[in-house]
Amino acid sequence: MNDHELSRRAGVGRVAAPVRLVHLGLGNFFRAHQAWYTEHAPDAPEWGIAAFTGRSRRLPELLDPQDGLYTLVTRAADGDRFEVIGSLSRACPGVDHDSWLRLLGSPEVVAVTVTVTEAGYFRGPDGGLDRDRPEVRDDVAALRRDLTASVQTAPARLLAGIAARRRADAGPLTLVPCDNLAGNGQIAARVVRDVAELVDPGLIDWMSDHVSTVTTEVDRITPRADPHDLRVVAEATGRDDRAPVATEPFSEWVLSGSFPGGRPRWEEAGATFTADITPYEHRKLWLLNGAHSLLAYAGSIRGHTTVAEAIGDDTCRRWVRQWWSDASPHLDQPAADIQAYCDALVERFANPRMHHRLEQIAADGSQKLAERILPVLRAQRSAGRMPRGAVLVLAAWVCHLRGQGAPVHDARADEVVPRASGPLRDAVPRVLASLDRALGDDDALVAAVLADVDRFQRQGVR
Repeated sequence: MNDHELSRRAGVGRVAAPVRLVHLGLGNFFRAHQAWYTEHAPDAPEWGIAAFTGRSRRLPELLDPQDGLYTLVTRAADGDRFEVIGSLSRACPGVDHDSWLRLLGSPEVVAVTVTVTEAGYFRGPDGGLDRDRPEVRDDVAALRRDLTASVQTAPARLLAGIAARRRADAGPLTLVPCDNLAGNGQIAARVVRDVAELVDPGLIDWMSDHVSTVTTEVDRITPRADPHDLRVVAEATGRDDRAPVATEPFSEWVLSGSFPGGRPRWEEAGATFTADITPYEHRKLWLLNGAHSLLAYAGSIRGHTTVAEAIGDDTCRRWVRQWWSDASPHLDQPAADIQAYCDALVERFANPRMHHRLEQIAADGSQKLAERILPVLRAQRSAGRMPRGAVLVLAAWVCHLRGQGAPVHDARADEVVPRASGPLRDAVPRVLASLDRALGDDDALVAAVLADVDRFQRQGVR
């Protein structure tokens, strides 16, 4: 046996727990967040997770030889801490649809958590399922023919699992979306219900009686994997880990809702359970994620590649503070608490050992800005004010779509990139209207964004 092997067979970690949780969206954030909380729950030996990728086989192929174990590197400014996480009992490729149906049809499984990003819910302009998307149409057609058919979108996969649970009469199931969306519980429930309406309306009544939905707020900065981390882990632990995860020390998980089938004692690992999650959602989405979006577009235009580089730029830091001054009055929390949260964010952003790439954050702006920026923008415009920070974000995003700064990776790129082309006086209102038609009709807002786009293009805005 290889002394450097990272596996349960080699005596590393604990015995794999029985699978009682299923996760959709196997990736770094899930492994640094929900899997970490489950690992630290006092009843962790009773709660194993089977996690599925979107479609890729790569991560399961790396984790299978390690029996699902991986090293979590907690990267503080003063050094790294290394911890083996053992809560992942099975790592499955998304194409293993039979295992997905079998697990969700098991009475032993009582909850399914989800991290598929904002774009993964396939929402249309009205907030419900985008029924015109080709992927959605294909999945609906497949499920109409056969409820066990392999499908590719998250809403359809969730519905297929729920249908398998109904067939097996497997008892209650809790749906726990963990993406950066305000009201993510209601969003997930709606798109799954919309698929059911198209495929088998009889499932809707069954879901009403058997599927509960929990709304969550999640927070832990987790960059994409860096090949350098493999060497760091090997040198520090003496073990070969093909799939480590690096993250920051800070972590937050707030949940609101019921778990009829039970759950791990996550609260003893630091999670918060509350009847009103809205203040936590808005604080995180507007202050942290909104600032991240500003840095992703404006900071990359100024030549920066990571959050730490951008927040170290006096101009970028001033822009972030401006955005926070726009957003803070609309938060339902004491001013002193908000100020402390913002000060802590500056410290988190400035962590020199967290290489959180702006290119990663910039992806899917057409989805993210609607959650992170528009609520504050609308509130400010309704009060007759022109929010300088929000204008900067929108202007930088327009420039991003026109080829400045980070490259464009967006689920709606085929729509929004053409809107940004051509003369600016035409492009800006078209791009704003892609977020909300009323924004494109707001002449004063369009003029303000135009002015900042012009300055970005000429000098990076000073």
